[in-house]
Amino acid sequence: MNHKFTSEKVTVADSIEAVNNLYIEKGWSDGLPIIPPTEQALEKMLSGTKRDPSEVLAKIPPTWGEATIEKLAINAVMAGCLPEYMPVIMTAVEAMCDEKFRLGEVQPTTHPVAPLIIVNGPIAKKLGINSKAGAFGPCWRANATIGRAIRLILMNIGGAYPGKLDLATQGQPCKYT
Repeated sequence: MNHKFTSEKVTVADSIEAVNNLYIEKGWSDGLPIIPPTEQALEKMLSGTKRDPSEVLAKIPPTWGEATIEKLAINAVMAGCLPEYMPVIMTAVEAMCDEKFRLGEVQPTTHPVAPLIIVNGPIAKKLGINSKAGAFGPCWRANATIGRAIRLILMNIGGAYPGKLDLATQGQPCKYT
């Protein structure tokens, strides 16, 4: 299913190092290596949802960037997500952008706060989301990559890049995933 993508396209030398250097330089990365969001990878990620890639799911503060399904998928690819994680990512973004959550106050604060996403029920088991020993630690792809995708979305779409609009005086590891 070939989509007509609308996000900015960049041409980079054919090496993972060149891609990562560009993404860090442009402020599109959290500093960890990313998976290049090629059109092929993006098509695969979008297979995790039936929603239109151009659909605007929410506007993310503080810059109020439009969170289209396509842009969410780009950040999910970069984070290393599997396509089946897309429904959780979309639901998390919708929940965080509900005015009751007050993301517009969380994103630019000087406090090192980070959103916590709790996934429960059959979907958590189906996706292999760990809720037992070490739930906030390494070794579970779903936990790590879904959280990282959310952070990249908050930075890349919402503009909460440290030192620019994320004014936390001290960061914290929870802002990676």
